[in-house]
Amino acid sequence: MGDEVFVLHPKFKQFIIVILSSTLTACMVGPDFHSPDAPATHTYTKKPLPKKTTSAPNAGNAGKKQEFLMGKNIPSDWWTLYHSIPLNNLITEGLKNSPNLAAAKATLEQAKENYNAQVGTLLFPAVTAQFSPQRQSFSGSTINGSVPSSVFSLYNATVNVTYTLDVFGNSRRQIEAAGAQVDYQYYQLNGAYLSLTSNIVTTAIAVASLESQITATQQLIQDNAHQLEILKKQFNLGGIAQTDVLSQQTLLEQTRALLPPLQKSLSQTQHTLDILVGALPSQSELPNIHLDKLILPGQLPVSLPSALVRQRPDIQASEALLHQASAQVGVATSNLYPQITLSGDYGWSATAPSTLFHPVSNVWDFGGQLLQPIFRGGALRAQRRAAIAAYQQAYEQYRQTVLQAFKNVADALRALESDARELKAQKRAEIASHATLLLTREQFKLGAVTFINVLNAEQQYQQTVIKRIQAQTARYSDTAALFQALGGGWWNGAVI
Repeated sequence: MGDEVFVLHPKFKQFIIVILSSTLTACMVGPDFHSPDAPATHTYTKKPLPKKTTSAPNAGNAGKKQEFLMGKNIPSDWWTLYHSIPLNNLITEGLKNSPNLAAAKATLEQAKENYNAQVGTLLFPAVTAQFSPQRQSFSGSTINGSVPSSVFSLYNATVNVTYTLDVFGNSRRQIEAAGAQVDYQYYQLNGAYLSLTSNIVTTAIAVASLESQITATQQLIQDNAHQLEILKKQFNLGGIAQTDVLSQQTLLEQTRALLPPLQKSLSQTQHTLDILVGALPSQSELPNIHLDKLILPGQLPVSLPSALVRQRPDIQASEALLHQASAQVGVATSNLYPQITLSGDYGWSATAPSTLFHPVSNVWDFGGQLLQPIFRGGALRAQRRAAIAAYQQAYEQYRQTVLQAFKNVADALRALESDARELKAQKRAEIASHATLLLTREQFKLGAVTFINVLNAEQQYQQTVIKRIQAQTARYSDTAALFQALGGGWWNGAVI
């Protein structure tokens, strides 16, 4: 072969130029996607919200006022506003070990590679190289026997280029749809991140609440048991009737019966928290989170309604599906138009390796194919109508997602306002019922009231203690629900 220089045939150069230039002159049929406008509203609720909630004196950290800061941005690590190191550690473990989050990341990577494959397949020419050495036997009898038979070798080396011109945008619409699928999986990943962090926070708060209720119930059991011992001594001295002792015994056992359901709920909630942080219930060692040590976030940033549609991962994911459906309308539309495919071969054919790449061994061919659908029984137009219907379905599902998102925010805002008033009332009720219980017991000792009054006072106090703990829990949990409803601030630098 020596110093031979291989130069593409001028015709084949023209063929390559046609392929490359076609990508610059093609158009795309079908609709061009535009993000839907945000709902035309400036508030989340019909009745204006107060700038601050009420406070609950004597209710500890859960009793502080909360201020709504409209238009302020949400921190990506919003859970740190509770000022709980154990809670922060749970979030860290969950982000590191959650199978759901890892699966969402893998699904996103799959979508990205499928997109890359679509680009490589549809946007660029397919170029293949082939080398085929052959050993053949030729029979001279096929030409009247005048040519002697012979055995020879044949060497073929060719490069094949095939490209379907994207004149009407079929390929680019398919790539657009694949890109929208990548966006969808990206927002699904952010949704999984938001769901995981929010669920860890609310579940940890539920665990702390159940532990507080169990501690309070155990204290009530000790108090009731102590009262029972006093009543037994009074009965032995003839000071009271046996019915009073039996009534106190009944109250004690009823209070003890409250413990198993609470302990069952605590175990199940702890197991849920184990799974959220990616640990087996039999092996996890969860840090203790005390309800009274959680700090209720005092300032609550509330995004503007116009920003919500750009922040909620579920809305963004629904928009990505709408984008994908729009691109599929373009694909179905382009199928109605002609498809032009160009193909060409360039190579060498020789009977000896030494002459394979010699100019005289050069062979080439190129050509094209035009495919225009004429009659398909209405199938192509039906497919386009189906794609348009699918787009309409995706649009209505998008609208429903937006409506649900605004409802979530409105519910959370109203809940926080109500939670503050409820905790204030429950704390007052607890203080009043405790004072009533102490006074009634003193009156009973003096014979001023019957033991029924004491029992009623004890039952009321027990109920107010549990309800006060539940009201505390609601303020912490509904604060987390607000952050989740607003999108959780993942766009402000959350690493996922």
